[in-house]
Amino acid sequence: MNQTAISQDSINAAVWAACDTFRGLVDPSTYKDYVLPMLFLKYVSDVWQDHCDAYQAQYGDAAQDLIDALLKTERFVLPPSASFSALHAARYEPGNGERIDRALHAIEDANIAKLRDVFQNIGFNANKLGDEQQKNDILRQLLEDFARPELDLRPSRIGELDLIGNAYEYLISHFASSSGRTAGEFYTPPEVSSLMARLMDPQEGDEICDPACGSGSLLLKCGRLIRDRAGSRRYALFGQEAIGNTWALAKMNLFMHGEDNHRIEWGDTLRNPKLLADDNRLRHFDVVVANPPFSLEKWGYEIAETDRFGRFRRGVPPRTKGDYAFILHMVETMKPGTGRMAVVVPHGILFRGAAEARIRRKLVEENLLDAVIGLPEKLFFGTGIPAVVLVFRKNKADEAVLFIDASRDVEPGKNQNRLRDSDLQRVLDTYAARKPVDRYASLATTAEIAANEFNLNIPRYVDVLRVPEEIDMLDVRRERDELRAEWLTIEERMGGYLRELGYE
Repeated sequence: MNQTAISQDSINAAVWAACDTFRGLVDPSTYKDYVLPMLFLKYVSDVWQDHCDAYQAQYGDAAQDLIDALLKTERFVLPPSASFSALHAARYEPGNGERIDRALHAIEDANIAKLRDVFQNIGFNANKLGDEQQKNDILRQLLEDFARPELDLRPSRIGELDLIGNAYEYLISHFASSSGRTAGEFYTPPEVSSLMARLMDPQEGDEICDPACGSGSLLLKCGRLIRDRAGSRRYALFGQEAIGNTWALAKMNLFMHGEDNHRIEWGDTLRNPKLLADDNRLRHFDVVVANPPFSLEKWGYEIAETDRFGRFRRGVPPRTKGDYAFILHMVETMKPGTGRMAVVVPHGILFRGAAEARIRRKLVEENLLDAVIGLPEKLFFGTGIPAVVLVFRKNKADEAVLFIDASRDVEPGKNQNRLRDSDLQRVLDTYAARKPVDRYASLATTAEIAANEFNLNIPRYVDVLRVPEEIDMLDVRRERDELRAEWLTIEERMGGYLRELGYE
């Protein structure tokens, strides 16, 4: 096969170019339903073929039984008829959609413990792509797009670099940026994920959970931190996601990043939490992170008072705003000794009254709230509103709350802003130091917060107003005299023009 330069950018560009096959034919919000599964299929096919070739070179044709036995010990199994090469070879024949669907389901059946139900809502043979002839042509082109030399994804070519997992995340981020309000259902901006993961400081042996995991980006960031620091995969990832297609994205995303030690459940976390312990109670975790839907209207208010897990003993959140429902669920899933959590929420939860005010008071009085970090506006896909990260800990070192106003530290963009590395580091350094910083951070005691009636609005604690520069009255007088002289000169000039025109 013709080799091309290997780089993350070249792979990213090649997979994004595959989207051109669908432009003008299907809604952009559905591109991911075809391009992401095809990237997954190409990846597993190339990895499998690479391993087959390596065994063949080592043991020869005469040792096929040994090779077959070795292949059964691989991380996954690929049935011969389900390979990308088999689909590509038959691309000019009718039935591309049906063949691709059969291949994905065959891969699922062969790896049922890891991929159960992942492809049940993915349909290449559906009518969204037009009549049979048009659908066959589109899918033929898609197969040819992924057969390009740039998308030769064999490990022997790309080495140990996580180019494929990164390309998958790259695609998800691009789909999120073009999907409007629905983007929040499956993607958290990478710099926000990185900030939350680093605030949580995950360690070897930790159990990490995201109860609203979307495509799994927050979980992946936490796992990557441990691997980079400890060189170990001795940790476990847990998650739950309510939307079926997004849950499938998370499963494929974790698989592509080599994260096998995970458990991702499909279902509504608030109405039907599925991450339970052996005694059927909520399972506890060392780290809990989430970017749940902002102010979810229909979150399960009608059954909250009878919640069998006791999650709402501090109060039942408002009927049409589920922010505190997610917060209370997460608080209940922190391990007693090591539990810590970070959650992204809208600013309104800091100061809204009634039930939310009562819940806020309980959380502060129990000394669970560790930090309130204000983020800039226009960071999140689908909404321009600013958000905050709340940090909670089960075992705090003091009885104060750190308030950080990071709302002005940002790289502005046309449609979306971005946190720079320096912005992230400033937050992390301030959080670690846990000391006041002029017009940036403040450490408030429980008594101070009580004096503010448990209102957590950041400007109540961090003076964000700029101190006006001292005015030099002599400079002001000098500037006024200069302006007066300039005005007199203009008046004299205008009078001359008028006299020339015959006006007195």
